[in-house]
Parts: sequence; structure tokens; C-alpha cells
Amino acid sequence: MNSYFADLHIHIGQTKSGKPVKITASRSLTLENILVEASEHKGIDMIGIIDCHVPEVLLTLTQLIEKGDCYELDDGGIRFQRTTLILGSELEIYDDACKGPVHVLVYMPTLEKMKQFSTWISSRLKNITLSSQRIYEKGKTLQQCVKDLGGLFIPAHIFTPHKSLYGSGVSVSLTEVFSPSLIDAVELGLSSDTLMADKIEELHQYPFLTNSDAHSLPKIAREYQKLLLKEPSFFELQKALHSKEGRAVQANYGLNPYLGKYYETTCEKCGLKPNFNEVKCSNCGSTRFTKGVSKRIQELAGNRENEKFRPPYIHQVPLQFIPGVGPKTLDKLKDLFGTEMNILHQVSKEELQKVVPNKLVEFIIAAREGKLQVSSGGGGTYGKVSGV
Repeated sequence: MNSYFADLHIHIGQTKSGKPVKITASRSLTLENILVEASEHKGIDMIGIIDCHVPEVLLTLTQLIEKGDCYELDDGGIRFQRTTLILGSELEIYDDACKGPVHVLVYMPTLEKMKQFSTWISSRLKNITLSSQRIYEKGKTLQQCVKDLGGLFIPAHIFTPHKSLYGSGVSVSLTEVFSPSLIDAVELGLSSDTLMADKIEELHQYPFLTNSDAHSLPKIAREYQKLLLKEPSFFELQKALHSKEGRAVQANYGLNPYLGKYYETTCEKCGLKPNFNEVKCSNCGSTRFTKGVSKRIQELAGNRENEKFRPPYIHQVPLQFIPGVGPKTLDKLKDLFGTEMNILHQVSKEELQKVVPNKLVEFIIAAREGKLQVSSGGGGTYGKVSGV
């Protein structure tokens, strides 16, 4: 078995009409561009695209297979060059059991299964051609449909203040909305990591996923996981999530939570970060705060220590977050050293010094060693790298 890198939460760019963006020479977020970016620029072996329920996307995939540009794997998934596409869908649940909307990720093993799923949800959506649609169906009913079709069910970015399981959907427990036995994994989101999430006892039974939730090509692989698989395919992924036959999640590569958009509670009016128990902003007097992920996890945390082994969580600072790395510098580095993951984790200090200024090399090496100074994000604004 070998290790493969997976980023399972990628959006396809769409026009206002809901149709996928037409193929152009630009770096727009098209199906083909996503696959090329993953394979040639980021070094990602497995990509989950969460708009595959859209009829136009299904048609495009069918045409690509008919032309021989890609092919379906016997073990599930669609292979394009060196990258396997996992067919996904992101849906928003807001049934009677939810306090607020909850986003979930669904993955299907084959094109035919995704077509069946698309047909099933089409009568439960207002516009099947759009991404991240609200589904007018109970969460538990959706879970059962996914399982009947042999799919995977994963709550998305579970702590984000808006449209997530713990951020808006439930008061205390996921059992308020979902059947725990029908959940395959949970996706942490950009403002939390394993150490934070493991404070919640009911999550101890699930593997943690770290995905980019990318809405643009540069943001692919902000977060990803390293998987121990026989090959990058759907059923191998399924085995890894359930730790079967030696398959496993080996490591999570994720944003330092301080850099996430919702790490700290923030005043919605002026952007000040209040003290933990403050209910009124000391700067502008507003009482409207966007609750930070760190505070929400503290509210949910239990007293029992987690005894389950967890793979290492490696804080990764994407090159776009590092001061001095603009588009030209990034292209130069990739032309010389290949994928972004190789630059972030493998290329030696001496090799980097030959092509970019020493200050930039210091930032890249400090990011690799977890020594960067960062200021925390909140209220929808990313944190920033402030020094070495």
C-alpha cells in the first residue's frame, strides 16, 4: 500500500444561471482546470468535487469518459491522468430538528450512483443546477438514502459559525439532527484542528478530515489528508475512513487555526475581538458578535480525555499566506520545484536561497517548522502571518 494525498471538498465555478463556467484558456474553476491543478500544480492524488449532482456536470463527465479523457475505476471514482475524482455533493439541511442550516458532504462510488442520487434530490431542491443547495428533506432521511446507494455521509466544516453542525445546527449534540451510526467522518474546517475538536467526546468515534473547501484554484489544497491506500479510489477511501484492512488516515495537513476566518469571536460592527464573557463591544457598543470556533468548542468540551489514537495534525501555511509570495514568485517556484506541497515540505533551504530572497526563505522554513508568528482571524476575515 502507498500514501496518497486527498482534498475532498472542491467547488466548480458557476455562472449566475447556475451552469458551469465554460472552458477557457484562463484559470477559472472548471472541472478540467480543477483536475489539472490538482495533478500538476498541487500534487493531490484524489479530489472530491461537490457539484457532481448537477446535471450539466454529470453530462460533462459522461462526455469525458466517452472521449477517453478519463475512465471509471472498478473500485469507484473517475481517473483523470494521475488524479482520481470522487463524485460529491454538498447540501444544506434545515429541517424541524435543526436550530439553523447545516452543510453536509455526500460522496458516491460511481457515475451511475450519483445520477440516481441526483434524481432523488431533484424533487427536493429548488434548483438542481446550483451548488450547496438547501434540500427539503429530513437529515436522517438523507443519511439513509446515501447509505442505500453505498455512499459516504460527512458533516462539513462542523464548527463554522454559519451553516454548520455545531456552529448553527444543534444546541449540544449531533444526535439532535443525525443518526450517529450513519456518519462516516467529520470535516473540521479551517479554524480548528485535531487537538481542539477532540475535546468533544461524541466526536471521538469519527475520523477527522481536513479539506480546502476551495472556491478558486489557488485555494485547492489549503488543507488535505494523507491516506494509506492500495490505490486512490472510492472504496479504498471508504476503508481508510473506517480503518479497515490496514487502510487509514495517516496525517492531516491543515491551516493553523489562528489563520482561519472564524477562530475568534468578533464584533460584527467594528471587528474588535471581545474578551470571552463580554456581551457588549467595548469599542462601539454593539451586542452583535460572530461567535468564534475556539469559544464554541470551549462551550461543547467535556472533561474526559480522548484515548483514541489520532494521526498527526500538521499545521500548514499555504504559500499564498506567506508575505512576499505573489503570483510571479509562486509560478517561478513551481516551475523549478514542481508542486506546492513539495515547496512547502521538501525543498531544502539551500535550494530555495538560489531563487528567492533570504527573507522569503526564512518565512517558508519557519512555516515548515511551525515557528511563524500569526495574528488570529475572526468574523469572516483570515488571520495573517505577522513575522518569523
